[in-house]
Amino acid sequence: MKLLTGNDLPSGDVIWWIGSGWSRHVEDATDVVDQGEAIARAEEGARRVNGPYVIDATLTAEGPRPAHIKDRIRALGPTVRPDLTLKPTDPAAGSWVI
Repeated sequence: MKLLTGNDLPSGDVIWWIGSGWSRHVEDATDVVDQGEAIARAEEGARRVNGPYVIDATLTAEGPRPAHIKDRIRALGPTVRPDLTLKPTDPAAGSWVI
């Protein structure tokens, strides 16, 4: 499985490609298969994302999970302070999609 990630231009938030736009929640991410680089170029060119790149991931019961620790931290938050992790089911986390 391949995911496309980057940073939102206005906020700097980590964002994930969901097939028709971007979400802050890795659980919403879709497999870009072999289209990731083309989508990244188009989205960066349209100035909707900064520094997009394709990563390896696995599909779990909780949704996609990045294979590399760096991207797991970007997706789920700090490993030393669980209280600071992004919790998509928390209503306060919002359902922001660009």
